[in-house]
Amino acid sequence: MPALRPGRKRGRLSVAKLRVTLIKSGIGYAQDQKKTLKALGLNRLNKSVLHNDNSSVRGMLDKVRHLIRVEAEN
Repeated sequence: MPALRPGRKRGRLSVAKLRVTLIKSGIGYAQDQKKTLKALGLNRLNKSVLHNDNSSVRGMLDKVRHLIRVEAEN
């Protein structure tokens, strides 16, 4: 195991989380939007899931922003 530099702590960095809630059905929307909802883990109305805040997730959220609500999680 590599030696730790002075002043550094072991452990994970704190990653921001986003709570994503499905507020509108994907019925009647393009197939790629339905697949994006499925990839986000949203399959029922008012269901919420937590995701790490990173650029790939942000891109997915932007694609279906009219169907979801996004809140910062502490």
